[in-house]
Amino acid sequence: MNFENLVLERQSDRKYDTSRAVEDEKLMKCIESARLAPSACNAQPWKFIIVKNELLKAQVADCAVSLGMNKFCVDAPSIVVLVLEKPNLTSKVGSVLQGKEYTLIDIGIVAAHFCLQASDLGLGTCMVGWFNEKKVKSLLNIPSSKRIPLIITVGYRNAELRTKSRKKLTEICTVI
Repeated sequence: MNFENLVLERQSDRKYDTSRAVEDEKLMKCIESARLAPSACNAQPWKFIIVKNELLKAQVADCAVSLGMNKFCVDAPSIVVLVLEKPNLTSKVGSVLQGKEYTLIDIGIVAAHFCLQASDLGLGTCMVGWFNEKKVKSLLNIPSSKRIPLIITVGYRNAELRTKSRKKLTEICTVI
C-alpha cells in the first residue's frame, strides 16, 4: 500500500471480528516495524508484551474498561502492552538539559510504527491510554518502578473506514 493510502486507512478501531485471531507472524511483523523506529540517541526505551492468553487478556482488557470507556477492549483478539524502559545515558541527559520527555516522544513514534504496520497488514488497532496501570502491572508482573504509557488493541476490524475529522491545514501549519 502506498503511504498516503496507509495514512488514510489507519484509524482507531473499536470493533473487531471476534471470530478471527491475529496471526503470530503479523504481530511479529508489527513488532519488527516498531523495533526499527527512531528514538532519541537510539535509546529504544520500550518493551512490548503481547497478551494472547485468553484469561489474562480478559483481565487486562477489564483494566481499561472504566467510567463507561474502552468497552471494546474486551472484544480485541490481541492486546499489546507497551512498557516504558529506562533510556540510555545520552537520551536521559538530553531530556534533562532540554526539558523534554524524549522517552514519551519515542513511545509515540514506536506506537505509530506498530499501528501503521498493522494497518498495512489489514489489521485494526486502537491506542488506549486510559486504564488501571497498577493492576496491569500486577497482572503482567511488571515492576512498580516501570510505566505503561499505552496498551494497543489489535484485531481484524469489523467496521467500515470512517471519514477522518481533522483540523484544517491552515489551523495547524504556518509557513513563514
